[in-house]
Amino acid sequence: MIDLKTQEVWFLTGSQHLYGNEALAKVAANSRQIAEYLDSCGKLPVRVVCKPTLTDAEAIQNVCLEANNSPNCVGVITWMHTFSPSKMWVAGLSRLQKPLAHLHTQTERELPWDKIDMEFMNLNQSAHGDREFGFIGARLRLERKIIVGYWKDEDVLAKLDGWARSACGLAESRRMKIVRFGGMNMREVAVTGGDRLEAQIQLGWSVNGHAVGDLVGRIADVSDAEVDAQLSVYEDSYTLVPALRKGGERRSGLRDAARQEIGMRGFLREGGFSAFTTTFEDLHGLKQLPGLACQRLMTEGYGFGAEGDWKTAALLRVMKVMSAGRPGGASFMEDYTYHLAKGRELVLGAHMLEVCPSISDSKPSLEVHPLDIGGKAPPCRLVFAAGTGPALNATLVDMGGRMRMIVNELEVVKAESPMPNLPVAHAVWKPLPDFKSSCEAWILAGGAHHAGFSRAVSVSQLQDFAAMAGLEFIHIGPGTSLTALKNELRWNDLAYRLAR
Repeated sequence: MIDLKTQEVWFLTGSQHLYGNEALAKVAANSRQIAEYLDSCGKLPVRVVCKPTLTDAEAIQNVCLEANNSPNCVGVITWMHTFSPSKMWVAGLSRLQKPLAHLHTQTERELPWDKIDMEFMNLNQSAHGDREFGFIGARLRLERKIIVGYWKDEDVLAKLDGWARSACGLAESRRMKIVRFGGMNMREVAVTGGDRLEAQIQLGWSVNGHAVGDLVGRIADVSDAEVDAQLSVYEDSYTLVPALRKGGERRSGLRDAARQEIGMRGFLREGGFSAFTTTFEDLHGLKQLPGLACQRLMTEGYGFGAEGDWKTAALLRVMKVMSAGRPGGASFMEDYTYHLAKGRELVLGAHMLEVCPSISDSKPSLEVHPLDIGGKAPPCRLVFAAGTGPALNATLVDMGGRMRMIVNELEVVKAESPMPNLPVAHAVWKPLPDFKSSCEAWILAGGAHHAGFSRAVSVSQLQDFAAMAGLEFIHIGPGTSLTALKNELRWNDLAYRLAR
């Protein structure tokens, strides 16, 4: 499971020696007060570490370089308590490689109207100190998150939480290793391909192909005792259909699925992989298409993409990191089929097998059904419906020289009627702003048929991540205008051509 409390954001406060030692001591005390509150309030997913007040260019550069070199530091929060001349920040900010959040706040919520004097004014200068810092961020063309408001307010804490989660996602991205079992995309499919080397240069993803035979060998090493223990986990966690219970006619198939899961987990851990892909066109030596194994590994935080889709596997891993500790989950997903009743249009999302149970609010059923694709034994899988409420689909597509992230807001609903013959996990949703506009917008932008689906990750988090990683970002939601979107796509393409 993913623990973000091993990660840190550093709290950097700007001032200058002009104010004297007594004032600087108060600045330091106020900074510690804010940082300690952010660290202990339970609203942020990471540790908040207060650094000494920065009053000259050398100290600023040193702390920025130190942040770059710290494996635990995922980003920095800056605050100008007083007035920090921004030329001091040029060298440090120019070298900073970690995400930056500019917190525009002040120590006191309210002005002491009856006591305010020039001493108070000189000490509490964030109102214009942060504007000086804001200019240098704009002048250096820095990508940064600006968060405005009192540091104890819920909306400020929520924005810091989202930004910190995005920064954790970027840190994970920069060290991610992805294994492609079979090392290929589904034949003749375009959108799941892309420039893997460019993805490693820009995003840090190391995408590696391994023969299915390597996985088959690891699965063969799994002992019967390990399988027995895994079956006990299944029995405690899910409702097993009779065919998979002890003595059932498909029990041996469940043992095969358990062996696959244990072997795949071992392969991923031993190789340091945090995301993986499979493809039904390369199952040589496997007894069944891994369905249950993929579902359960996603629950543990691994990213997954079917049919060799390494981009969705990596994106899902980032979304798993961003949503760690939040309810609602994240899963591999595919737009499968439509309900086109006029005025009640819906999308039925699913896949052959591989949907993560973290998105469900109910206990899944562990079942086995034939699968015409792949030519192997009937695979085991968890069957359930996604929980209802706000959600989103996110996809990454390679536009030739640049990556585009597309995010569509959704409202997950219950199916209009039971689907007793549907043998896979699923979600039913209304896409925003409406069915026709959403579909047209997604297709205009080149969105893939695979996505990372989540009820826990927000649009702003993915937008922050895209900005940190230098990705083009397209948002489809309640305010989407197709005319404006067409212009946005046109302008983005033009800007890319001019920049080349």
